[in-house]
Amino acid sequence: MGRGTTRKLRTGFTTGACATAAAASACRALLTGHWTDPITIRLTNGQTPSFPLEVAETGSGWARAAVRKDAGDDPDVTHKALIVAKVAPGAPGSGVTFRAGPGVGTVTKPGLPLDVGEAAINPVPRRMISEALAEVAEELDQACDFDVEIAVPGGEELALKTWNPRLGIEGGLSILGTTGIVKPYSCAAWIASIHLGVDVARANGLGHVVASTGSTSEAAAKKIYRLPDSAMLDMGDFVGGLLKYVRRHPLPKITIAGGFGKLTKLAQGATDLHSSRSQVDFAGLESLAKGHCASVGSDALSCIGSANTAKQALEIAGPALADAIADLAMATAERTLRDAPTDVEVMIFDRNGMLVSRRSRVPFPPLHGKK
Repeated sequence: MGRGTTRKLRTGFTTGACATAAAASACRALLTGHWTDPITIRLTNGQTPSFPLEVAETGSGWARAAVRKDAGDDPDVTHKALIVAKVAPGAPGSGVTFRAGPGVGTVTKPGLPLDVGEAAINPVPRRMISEALAEVAEELDQACDFDVEIAVPGGEELALKTWNPRLGIEGGLSILGTTGIVKPYSCAAWIASIHLGVDVARANGLGHVVASTGSTSEAAAKKIYRLPDSAMLDMGDFVGGLLKYVRRHPLPKITIAGGFGKLTKLAQGATDLHSSRSQVDFAGLESLAKGHCASVGSDALSCIGSANTAKQALEIAGPALADAIADLAMATAERTLRDAPTDVEVMIFDRNGMLVSRRSRVPFPPLHGKK
């Protein structure tokens, strides 16, 4: 690649698309005794991709196929995972039923788009698989009654890198996807996980959740509040995606926890905190410091406008600047929530997890976890 050129990022396929392809191939083999490799399916957007098979096995009354997931250039934890579908005849009139095989989770908490006890195969992949099997059955003049088991070898370990444990999905991954396509570095999957986290918290009667920008602030906040995992939301940079959803689906209380740099951007009005989409306004930070940190001295505060990092600005101005930022961050959050009946608290932590500032408009309990 030459200097100055930009390579177009490759799209990939969701676990739901891969499961659909594997199930369609296995169904065809079950009914005909012959394999179609590669297997072509229709996605919800009308595309018709083909998938090569890595496993093609038949036994007495069943067929099993597997497709290797290609997530394109997206940093997906399931990239290169094997998605396996085993199809067997179902009871007459049962339609298509689903089971979780090894590495696919089971729903254990309410609030998700599936009932408790169901295999964590989301509604759109279920519909895609059912429609693909119905197409095969109709072509071969057979009833569309099938038992489908989806498995992901190693999925239980991969699930530990996802939201599944805190959402109450136990034993493995979820089979996901709404279009079948994975867009590289898409924010959609993360924001969708945040929304599910809010849904689970509401369904389980949690009156307080902590939304953190990263693992350090989450761990520090959890020591203070000792809340269950289902109350801890890893919002990352997507505070706007969280707050806009809570505006429509209110919670009694939300704590926003993060580092000084991220929450400075929130204080300055940004609701997407990623470094490529928002920047700290150091001139504004200097002006704020001069209005709240007079005891530091104007000469020192005048250096904030040329500071290299927000951390350096905080070191110059001291805790009073953190308090001012927390107040403004809380105000931005409240504006985003509009009239939602949700109390907001802001906690700012340093890189070692020590509390720098804590602000709220309502009284809060003592800091049991403060060192």
